[in-house]
Amino acid sequence: MTARIGVVTFPGSLDDRDTQRAIRLAGAEPVALWHKDKDLKQVDAVVLCGGFSYGDYLRAGAIARFSPVMDPLLEQAKAGLPVLGICNGFQILTEAHLLPGTMLRNDHLHFICRDQKLRVENAGTAWTTDYTAGQEIHIPLKNNDGQYVADDYTLDKLEAEGRVAFRYLDVNPNGSQRDIAGVSNEAGNVVGLMPHPEHAVEPLIGTGRTDGLPFFTSILKKLVNA
Repeated sequence: MTARIGVVTFPGSLDDRDTQRAIRLAGAEPVALWHKDKDLKQVDAVVLCGGFSYGDYLRAGAIARFSPVMDPLLEQAKAGLPVLGICNGFQILTEAHLLPGTMLRNDHLHFICRDQKLRVENAGTAWTTDYTAGQEIHIPLKNNDGQYVADDYTLDKLEAEGRVAFRYLDVNPNGSQRDIAGVSNEAGNVVGLMPHPEHAVEPLIGTGRTDGLPFFTSILKKLVNA
């Protein structure tokens, strides 16, 4: 049976169709979820895609965190449902406290759009098993509120537990503490990152590489082998 991966669309989401395409290319079935849905349609995993949910009013992701779809998502994520938050999705996951830390305006106070070099720090999460620890990849990055911050205790805990999933290389594009580009929860089923892997799944788009496709093949293999 084909794995079904939900993609949530909020008012202001931009990358839902791109994410659905990436899921399809990996061999899974994308399932469109609307922010007002009160159930997840029995999907096997969920992606919160990028964009500017609710116009990023208050804080990026702060309003989306209270959308009806987040109630079943929170409950099921805590029970082990794989969830990936990309850019605005990462911001929503921090606002919902599924991931630690928070996101602030880029330290240079400008929107940034660039191809970004990353190092894979944790290849053991539900979304990263098709990478190897230490692998260097190139993924498009586009954000205005991408500066990842947390208190020293939280940062030390993330480092000690191997929960820093990705780190910026060569340049820190937004001032994120300890060059952190993505983190996971303790169980490894929830991952958030600021760069956009869905824009690096075909050689004719994004970076001209397919470095983002393993996000989607990783979760497919986990679901098929579960």
